[in-house]
Amino acid sequence: MKNLSDPLPPLREVIAEYGLSAKKNLGQNFLTDLNLTGKIARSAGNLEDSVIYEVGPGPGALTRGLLENGAGRVVAVEMDQRCIQALRDVSAAYDGRLSVHEGDALKVNELNLIGDTENKDIHIVANLPYNVGTALLVKWMTGEKWKPWFKSLTLMFQKEVGERIIAEPRTKAYGRLSVLCQYRADCRILFDIPRQAFIPPPKVTSSIVQITPRKEAVNAPKQKTLEKVVSAAFNQRRKMLRASLKGLGADPISKLCAAGIKETARAEELTVEDFCRLAVEYEKK
Repeated sequence: MKNLSDPLPPLREVIAEYGLSAKKNLGQNFLTDLNLTGKIARSAGNLEDSVIYEVGPGPGALTRGLLENGAGRVVAVEMDQRCIQALRDVSAAYDGRLSVHEGDALKVNELNLIGDTENKDIHIVANLPYNVGTALLVKWMTGEKWKPWFKSLTLMFQKEVGERIIAEPRTKAYGRLSVLCQYRADCRILFDIPRQAFIPPPKVTSSIVQITPRKEAVNAPKQKTLEKVVSAAFNQRRKMLRASLKGLGADPISKLCAAGIKETARAEELTVEDFCRLAVEYEKK
């Protein structure tokens, strides 16, 4: 669908002009409704004085939504060389407010690409490729330094992944991703995106998830320690913690007792705060 104030052709015409058939190995599903991408852009907040970092823009549907809704500058990383010219067309139509970098978002140093932000906020807004979405989120949420370089994340995932991010203890979806995200940020699903909004339609519904970093607690464990404890616990989630934590090298029963957690508990029963207390105990000699 064409947004009447957008200066470029409809997305379906752009996709046809550049022969942009979606590649399964790149996790591509192209959005084509510019009214919908505008809604996503607006859900990220006031972008006028901000720099937006976008991953996997493809032919530029969400990119156009961001620029149309006032983003000060968009820095995009795209792995598919076929999409680069289409994105350059977007940059030209929006006075060069878009800069495009061809590369692998898992390997780039984002701040090097973004450059001088002139004291502006940085927001990550992206329709993440399905095959790397979770890996990118873990990369952004597990940096040693916190608060991070971005002010918020507004990201599209498969609905199942979104539900894992916001899941509560004692639910099937609750796991490692839930703890690693909720440990440092407030997480919520904003709305769903139907399959029919994409070319080609994926097999699943998608969700827009917003993640807003919080200030790290004074008594927070080191990130690496928390990751080790959480991974060990959920790798054998059906086992009691006294068994699943044995591989960490210390007596799990004493650590659980010190953290005020029952040795017979299972990973899915622990809150994020429980995992933090337990990780602090594992940091002690």
